Amino acid sequence: MAVNSGSQAEEVAEQGTFGEDSPAFELKAAAFTLPVIRLLRLDTEALEVQLTSKVQQAPGFFEHTPVVIELSELPADEDDVGFPALVGLLRGLGMIPVGVRGGSRAQHEAAKAMELAILREAASPRKTEASQPIPDDVPIASKLGDRDVGVETGSHVIDRPVRSGQRVYAAGGDLTVLAPVNSGAELMADGNIHVYAPMRGRAMAGLHGDTKARIFCSDLQAELVSVAGHYRVSDRIPAELKGRRIQVFLEQSTLRIEPLE
Repeated sequence: MAVNSGSQAEEVAEQGTFGEDSPAFELKAAAFTLPVIRLLRLDTEALEVQLTSKVQQAPGFFEHTPVVIELSELPADEDDVGFPALVGLLRGLGMIPVGVRGGSRAQHEAAKAMELAILREAASPRKTEASQPIPDDVPIASKLGDRDVGVETGSHVIDRPVRSGQRVYAAGGDLTVLAPVNSGAELMADGNIHVYAPMRGRAMAGLHGDTKARIFCSDLQAELVSVAGHYRVSDRIPAELKGRRIQVFLEQSTLRIEPLE
């Protein structure tokens, strides 16, 4: 069958058959306008209060909306941006953080640990058009709608596997999981996290700054563990601790991972 120009996929689809050589996808460049959250200082508590206030003004604006985190105003030597807590905060308010812009190499590495994209600056950005602040009367998201984040108020027990791409957040309490947590899944809690099965995803306890929170795992295989914004990724977890019963906690602002005998 002769096919002109780039319409092969459309013509094959119309005839109801797909050959092995017919295109299954196209790659195209596209420009998107995304909200940018420009961090002026590292203060998670103030950020939570101010963002929550803006979100409550008019439900709908940020609901399931991708956002970019702007780092250019932060000191280049400020390596500890606290991405686990920041990402958890944004997701808890209904937003989907997709990447960061600006910042240092160390900040980029920390962002990559949370699977955030590193976005380049536009070639000739105009200050009047880029990153304009959202006015107070613009409709903004409601808290926690029907999204891919399972949000539970207070302590909660999960007895089913947490699959890749799923996120479970225990707001204001502890989270206990009795089934496997797959790679790509996220557990978040304002209190402690207990996992009594293989833990292959990410676990973030003390999401709103509780430095006494802990993570307990019966089989540590995590991609990332975090307590009150202090985190460690898989390749920085000692090999001798993987697959073992462990606890993760803060000791004088240092994240410690120790076996449970």
